[in-house]
Amino acid sequence: MTFVELMLTAVALSMDAFAVSTCKGLGMRKLNWKHAMTIGLFFGGFQAAMPLLGWLLGRQFEKLITGVDHWIVFALLAIIGGKMIYDSRKGGEEEACACEDKLNLKELVGLSFATSIDALAVGISFAFLKVQIVPSVVCIGVTTCLLSIGGVWIGQRFGAKYQNKATLAGGVVLVLIGLRILLEHLGVFG
Repeated sequence: MTFVELMLTAVALSMDAFAVSTCKGLGMRKLNWKHAMTIGLFFGGFQAAMPLLGWLLGRQFEKLITGVDHWIVFALLAIIGGKMIYDSRKGGEEEACACEDKLNLKELVGLSFATSIDALAVGISFAFLKVQIVPSVVCIGVTTCLLSIGGVWIGQRFGAKYQNKATLAGGVVLVLIGLRILLEHLGVFG
């Protein structure tokens, strides 16, 4: 996986957290940077931890499924990306967060977990692709943290206008990366 593909994956994985962060920003009458940083750290931390967990699980099963790993990677990314595209069309992210001007730890943990499930599946695919996991999870975590802080700011400033577009873009990127991996393994291009 190239650096550009890793960055695109990190941004794509961050789109759910970005959308929820935007929603959290919607409820703020005035931007609260402490809340924005807390949201960013929670989302970034979970987004970094989940692919690491997925990678560890994937390494355990690697020998059993090496012959079909590219199909598994494609399926996982296509399903995750497809769900993000579907959510962007149905407004799924708006229902996932309560827009209010305070932070609830239980809600924040739940939202962080919910928006990082896709990163677990990507982590499994990282094991099959022999991706260097430490730089990858750092990149994903930092990217998600920064985009989540930006999402709070955008939500507070501009409203819900960009939530669905961000989720749609993230879904399309994941599907395209999965397709590229599949086509590469099938020998369509090197």
